[in-house]
Amino acid sequence: MKNTTGRLLTLFLMTVLTATGLSVPALAQPPDGDIRARIEAIPGMRVLGERPATPGQVVLDLTYRQPTDHRHADQGSFDQRLTLVHKSTQRPMVLYSSGYDLGSSPNRMTEPAQLLDANQITTEQRFFGTSRPEDPDWSKLTIWQAASDHHRLITALKTMYHGAWISTGGSKGGMTAVYHRRFYPDDVAGTVAYSAPNNTDDRDDTAYDARLEQVGTTECRAAIKSAQRDALIRREAMTERYARWAEGEKKTFGTIGSVDRAFELAVVRLPMMFWMHQSTDGCASIPTSTATDDALYLWVAKVTQLPVYTDQTVESFTPYFYQLGTQLGYPQFATPYLDGLLRYPGIQEIRTYVPRDIPLRFQPAAMADIDRWVRRHGSSLMFVNGENDIAVAEHFRPGNGTYDSYLFNVPDANHHISITGLRPNDAEQATAALRRWAGQTETAAR
Repeated sequence: MKNTTGRLLTLFLMTVLTATGLSVPALAQPPDGDIRARIEAIPGMRVLGERPATPGQVVLDLTYRQPTDHRHADQGSFDQRLTLVHKSTQRPMVLYSSGYDLGSSPNRMTEPAQLLDANQITTEQRFFGTSRPEDPDWSKLTIWQAASDHHRLITALKTMYHGAWISTGGSKGGMTAVYHRRFYPDDVAGTVAYSAPNNTDDRDDTAYDARLEQVGTTECRAAIKSAQRDALIRREAMTERYARWAEGEKKTFGTIGSVDRAFELAVVRLPMMFWMHQSTDGCASIPTSTATDDALYLWVAKVTQLPVYTDQTVESFTPYFYQLGTQLGYPQFATPYLDGLLRYPGIQEIRTYVPRDIPLRFQPAAMADIDRWVRRHGSSLMFVNGENDIAVAEHFRPGNGTYDSYLFNVPDANHHISITGLRPNDAEQATAALRRWAGQTETAAR
């Protein structure tokens, strides 16, 4: 009787406040223990712990039991790591993945979640981090299996979260969100993919080479090529410093083969890394031929992120390189201006990064199928790219069959972008579409 009286009193007060023109206060969030209990009641879900949160939020670290093979659920499983930022079961839910492991800040709210004041579930991808079987069968690391992880998770959580669902991610996370929509188009109401490459034909990398000859100024492009040549001409001094650093940090180069091979690979990839992560102001910092060996090495190390090529980093990204070598594809860059300075033909092949005991068999139809679906059947998709980003030289393009979808470019921007960085009219249109997908507005420009 007391509970019934309380509910009637609440409804009465809300009616009075609304009728008198006063704002209706938000209903109190359920106690933390209630949310935790409801999450734990979902079959396969386990609460690992709770993080400090701002008022009105509950942040839970979770695992969700997933089949290793969604076609044969009885043949093994693994625990997929998740982080939930809970606000209200009636708010929209944003599904986010970086495309890799969970990361150090899985409770950081994405731009769509902030714009919508939404809940957020952050997922670690299968086979990344600790989200893998004890003895992984690499053939089960496919875009369909990963999409099925998300589908199964959404199906479970929709029993509790009844608002609209939006998916998002940047770079490989953006690709992951699109692949999920391809196989389960109705799981979410809309998708925002930032800086998402779309390598439809892994045999043809001319778009990347062309983009490298268009981005920035002629002077800046020439300075980058000159720095690459200098680094290889001074190879002995550069690799001596690289080896000394690796020894001090207890890093090794068994998979790539040697410090010399790793350095050459890093130098070849330098222009892409520069335009992906440096601003146009970075052109002023490119070393000239008069720079000291130390200055040149420090610049190359920063731009190319030399630690990436050690065994310790390569091993943690083996699932990523495996996916590149089996389905996603990856560009290899033409470098005629480095003729006579390169020692290792084929060093750009993805096999360079993957241990030889892991088989690689490329499936050329996988990305072509995704691209075809986007152009012919995709809906409520938003692609946001940086104008200077080499990674999206080949990017997703809505086609004649795509419905209610958008392609935006952030001016003079690299791989790190946002909707708020768009031109004002584009930012307004993108935000309106996102809110409409989430059911927060009735009208928006299509």
